[in-house]
Amino acid sequence: MMITIEAHRTGYSPDQCGYTVTAGDLIDILSQYDEGTPIYISNDNGYTYGAIHTYDIDEINPEDEEEETE
Repeated sequence: MMITIEAHRTGYSPDQCGYTVTAGDLIDILSQYDEGTPIYISNDNGYTYGAIHTYDIDEINPEDEEEETE
C-alpha cells in the first residue's frame, strides 16, 4: 500500500488557491495509516510520481514574501 497526493495547480500564489487542508487535517488523515506507509505526489493523473523528502517541507511566511517583492 502507498498513499498518493494528487497535485493540482490552482493559482500563482497561495492566496489564489482557496481552501487547503491544515496541518491538523493532514495529521488526522495520515493517522489512519501505518507509520511506514510511503507517500508520493501524483502528477498528470498518475502518469508521473514524485517522492517527498524531509527537506522538501518548508515553512513560508506569506508576509515575508510580500516584503521581498516590494
